[in-house]
Amino acid sequence: MKKLSKEGYLTLREGAKVIEADAHGDKVLLLTDGTYLKLFRVKRLITSARFSPYSKRFAKNAKKLVKLGILTVNVNQLYRIPSIRRTAVHYYPLTGTALGKIPDGIDLVLADKLGKFIRELHDKGIYFRYLHSGNIVLTPENKLGLIDISDMKFYGKILPAKLRIRNFMHMSGYADDSAAIKKYYQSMASGYFKKKNCNLTPEQMNDCF
Repeated sequence: MKKLSKEGYLTLREGAKVIEADAHGDKVLLLTDGTYLKLFRVKRLITSARFSPYSKRFAKNAKKLVKLGILTVNVNQLYRIPSIRRTAVHYYPLTGTALGKIPDGIDLVLADKLGKFIRELHDKGIYFRYLHSGNIVLTPENKLGLIDISDMKFYGKILPAKLRIRNFMHMSGYADDSAAIKKYYQSMASGYFKKKNCNLTPEQMNDCF
């Protein structure tokens, strides 16, 4: 992790567009060269994030996803920025459009593709805590990939039904995603489940794996 001075940070972010921020400051910056700078702060004095910053987790997750054949961002550099008490990851974005920003929204074909993609993640042992349409990108090659990857687990084996259901329930907690799942659940289920006539409702999912 490279130490970045206050002057170096101000130079790097000069002319940047703030993509995400909260009461504590900037969280994601779009730099003038089209790359991104994602900033992380340590929320508590004693926390595992001091020993394993989210910026490092982000970079490790990117490497693991690539190794497993999942499209994602390309990390350029990790920074420690003492002047603002942040660590940061500088990365090249995954080219494409987040599903949540597609003008016409998710349709039958895309719902089937999404179901297959989520099954691929689960079959490869990937539990993505931020699984929702804002973090899944459709590339110009018509493939799906992940962004905002700082919080996920790699189990090294196929996820059990309990974790699969939990991940789907997490996704359905977002209003837009919940509406899309309800509208196209048959198409999404046909992509996700190998068995026919399976549903995405928790009551029926256990019998479908």
